Amino acid sequence: MDFCNPALEKFVAQIENELVLAQVLITRQGRGYELRHLEDRLRSPGDLKPVACPDLRSMAQTTVAGAFRPLKSAPNLPVGWRVVLPGDAELESALNQLYPGAVADWFAVQSGYASFTGYREFTDRQTGMYRVTQLLVGERAAQAIRAACHKSFCLKRRLWTAEGQAPDAAEEKSLIPCLEPCAVFLEFARTAVRIEQAEKLPFELSVEDAATVQAALESALAHPDPTVREADFGAAGNPRRLQLVLEKFAHLSPSSQVPEERAQLTLSGAPHPIAQRGADLSPPDRS
Repeated sequence: MDFCNPALEKFVAQIENELVLAQVLITRQGRGYELRHLEDRLRSPGDLKPVACPDLRSMAQTTVAGAFRPLKSAPNLPVGWRVVLPGDAELESALNQLYPGAVADWFAVQSGYASFTGYREFTDRQTGMYRVTQLLVGERAAQAIRAACHKSFCLKRRLWTAEGQAPDAAEEKSLIPCLEPCAVFLEFARTAVRIEQAEKLPFELSVEDAATVQAALESALAHPDPTVREADFGAAGNPRRLQLVLEKFAHLSPSSQVPEERAQLTLSGAPHPIAQRGADLSPPDRS
């Protein structure tokens, strides 16, 4: 007797002629399927490298440039390949190679069985070097989430929340849900706390200068340094760090209707209790 997988059955039922899962285009071919990168939609099959299902995991380990992909939901899946699958079971196996657990998590959300672990609950259970993430609260936590989970870096739809930060809008990401903060985010949050604890350099910027800095950050994000590793948050040019600074600069742009001609700014952000507490790792009082 064949095993009936309700998650797979419901997912397959969503596929009419085709379905997009993050960066993968799933197309029906009789009783089977073809998978290819979404950007290769219009390319002929002969122009794409045939890949066997068991080889998808190793293919998804690196970008086209050969850089390691620590986050499989990052929008940097290699292009130029296709895989042909004979049936539903092989489809599930292939998708698990590319996006581990995506179908199961999607089904849990669709069926109302999913449980979400919010930022505060997640950080409250951290120990050791990650205990410091408990100090990231309020707008600083929201900024770190918006930076780390930006659609430029992760295609999962974040359904967990934090103070002042709602879940991702459905149209912003993909069908793949994110049920709790991941290890990449946790390391970024630790870096964000250390940045806030660092020595501050107060100076003045005109609103126009702030807009110039914002434009420079946007340009740097559009043309990232290929030598900076995705999860190397110690590098000043790391894209998520650039995005975090951009989040802090956003309120100084001309469109934000800043009333004064000049704005007081601190290099790593406005003064915050995190910076004042230094090495104090006692969790904040939320009673």
